[in-house]
Amino acid sequence: MLDISNIRVPLDQLDGTAATEDRALRAAVLRRLRITPDDLAAVEPRKRSIDARKKGDVHLTYTVRIQLRGAANAERSLLERLRRRHAERGVSVVDDVADMAFRAPVHLGTKRVGRPVVVGAGCAGLFCALALAEAGLEPLLVERGQDSGYRSSSIERFNRTGKLDVESNIQFGLGGAGTFSDGKLATGTKSPLHRHILKTFVACGAQREILYDAKPHVGSDVLPTVVTNMCRRIGELGGEVRFSTRMVDLDTQGGCVRSITLRQKGSDSGFVVEERLPAANVVVACGHSARDVFELLRRRGVSLERKTFAMGVRIEHLQRDVDRAQYGPFAGHPALGAAPYKLVTHLGNGRSAFSFCMCPGGYVVAAASEEGGVVTNGMSLSDRKGENANSGLLANVFPDDLPGDDVLAGVELQRRCERSAYEAGGGDYLAPAQLVGDFLQGVPSSGQGSVTPTYPRGVSWGDVATCLPGYVSETLRAAIPRMDRRLHGFSEASAVLTGVETRSSSPVRVTRGEGLQSLSTAGLWPCGEGAGYAGGIMSAATDGLRVARTLVESLE
Repeated sequence: MLDISNIRVPLDQLDGTAATEDRALRAAVLRRLRITPDDLAAVEPRKRSIDARKKGDVHLTYTVRIQLRGAANAERSLLERLRRRHAERGVSVVDDVADMAFRAPVHLGTKRVGRPVVVGAGCAGLFCALALAEAGLEPLLVERGQDSGYRSSSIERFNRTGKLDVESNIQFGLGGAGTFSDGKLATGTKSPLHRHILKTFVACGAQREILYDAKPHVGSDVLPTVVTNMCRRIGELGGEVRFSTRMVDLDTQGGCVRSITLRQKGSDSGFVVEERLPAANVVVACGHSARDVFELLRRRGVSLERKTFAMGVRIEHLQRDVDRAQYGPFAGHPALGAAPYKLVTHLGNGRSAFSFCMCPGGYVVAAASEEGGVVTNGMSLSDRKGENANSGLLANVFPDDLPGDDVLAGVELQRRCERSAYEAGGGDYLAPAQLVGDFLQGVPSSGQGSVTPTYPRGVSWGDVATCLPGYVSETLRAAIPRMDRRLHGFSEASAVLTGVETRSSSPVRVTRGEGLQSLSTAGLWPCGEGAGYAGGIMSAATDGLRVARTLVESLE
């Protein structure tokens, strides 16, 4: 087999349908290699990206894996012809097409080593538990929230009535916070495990396109099915999943984990069952919003440290304006879809602002998980056909920005901002909102312009800066005009800022060593975003697999 990169397909050959794309891609491969249709047995896309560097020449670029009829002899002949034409650049031989990056764990069984407990069923916890189940360890996966069906219902009820379920919401429940934030799978990290993760998602119901899209996403309408199927697979392999179950205590002796105490609540009766289980290995993949877990770990003497995190607002523009800024005259072409963006600005004072979790054709969501606090996030459905584009607009909060020496000072800052936003919104989980033009001038807003806010509980117009630390709001105020130089229209006066966005990352790190166990407590495995070792679905899933593999190796 051969991999061919930089295959160019013009937009005038595409209409947004898969059949047309397949024909156009195959034709482009034939032209590039100067071979006939009879020579080509199969074409598999490996990467697809949009090249919009020149607004007058927007096109798609592919890397493909091909099979030739005649196998190795045909490949050698083609490579020789390409060399004679000096056209072999971007063509490489694939010796083994199997996905060798992921090595299945050794099958150990539980009789000799005991059953590990995984706390949290977000992406890190799900992939960790699945890998442990594949090793025969029959893990117990506990999730404080509910399964996908109940969770979706509780979110819809909160959006409609303002009645918040503090254990089943945008933050907590099967799949974690990532389930209702678009399911973006793009990542700034590189790992040979990424393809295995994508294949797992596809096997559990995600679109096959995520295997080759340069900026893959699943969609918040599809992800609940995907994580439900992952959960079912864990059970089929002998694992157990318990919902509405929190870790409320952790017993350690001699610097080692000995047992874990779980509290499970009945969904209807409210009946609570508390159980203490012996456990030598506990994976803490609790997510960035499980503040009670951080407090528990501190009480039990587990090593924690402050880390840099970020806070800010959601910014909304009309998606058609973002499309024009990114794709010029090709905006709206069916093969392009809704345009994304990614922006960062570094200021002279050492501070930076950046876009985060950008949702093309998406919606701002009500992401509170504590009573009396307003939190925003964003999501898109799989078709990304909403009227607005939204993104987090964030600035870093450094450990030195926080007073005193409390390791959980960042958590308290988040809480203060969330409560301030609740008060500024007037209660009932309305969010404070402000037009970008007014924010830049430092004056409150009294109503909307051309962009209609999508935050589902409604907004109260005013001044979002009052809900944030001064250094955060001033950083955003300085950054917006600079970002407009990269994305024309970003500083549009009628764009909407909705506050506050405080849960983009964890303000705490549960410190671990090279062996991935806690520095202070053997048998405790900090994992994923909440523990401070990931930032997004792909990096969290990767960390879950790394922890599972290392845990299994420690038992061999």
